[in-house]
Amino acid sequence: SRGARLLGLGLLLAHRGPGRAQRLGCTGRSPAWAKPLPAPSCRTLPSSAAAAASMAEPKLLGQKEAQALDQELFEAYKFSLDQLMELAGLSCATAIAKAYPVGSFASNPPAVLVVCGPGNNGGDGLVCARHLKMFGYEPTVHYPKRPSKPLFEGLVTQCQKMDIPFLPEFPSEAGLIDELYGLVVDAIFGFSFQGAVREPFAGILSVLEKVTLPIASIDIPSEGAPGGIQPDLLISLTAPKLAAKHFGGRYHFLGGRFVPKALEQKYGLHLPPYPETDCVLRLS
Repeated sequence: SRGARLLGLGLLLAHRGPGRAQRLGCTGRSPAWAKPLPAPSCRTLPSSAAAAASMAEPKLLGQKEAQALDQELFEAYKFSLDQLMELAGLSCATAIAKAYPVGSFASNPPAVLVVCGPGNNGGDGLVCARHLKMFGYEPTVHYPKRPSKPLFEGLVTQCQKMDIPFLPEFPSEAGLIDELYGLVVDAIFGFSFQGAVREPFAGILSVLEKVTLPIASIDIPSEGAPGGIQPDLLISLTAPKLAAKHFGGRYHFLGGRFVPKALEQKYGLHLPPYPETDCVLRLS
């Protein structure tokens, strides 16, 4: 409707801050987020770092195996969906904060666009947005297809109560996203998605393929056209999926420190040890 379009434009204009070059720290030098993330401190946890280096690579899970693992967490270990979603979203926000610290952006607080899909991956994105707000970022959410379920309605309410705005319409031009935001979070499709990508997500992914900002993908990069988006950060949840084999970005984190040891051994996950009390671990 015309009113929704005007509201969407108003929210976008409300977020319009300094130009993209200034906001990302591009003052005659590389943008702040382009700086390599320091390697984990050996002084902090030398034994875990050495153990991680010597262990076998984590197993890459296919779709059916990842679904079976999730189902076992629900049925045998009695985890609830909202419990795992909270842990996953917190892990994603933590990985983002480690890869792109608040202080590395020229604008403060840094503007982040979180794009949520209709399934559990979108729920992870809503939780991630809430924690990013607590971490000092300024998230905005685009959530075009919302399930009519209490869990997802509650997550939306939590974001709204924390003054996280929702865009009714997605920007049609990649340049506008580059100008308004410092980072995009891809929480559109998870590992269980299959079939053709339909609107509005086909159009959204088409625009995201053209942005020059870094994109952080939750669990797997969402796929649209052949090639899909190329995230700079991938946060693998529970265990890396087969899609991680083709990841070419700079930062790959493992998140979701909740897999029981017996389940890890049953599926042969070969998960490396997490450092100290962290809920995420950098894999590359």
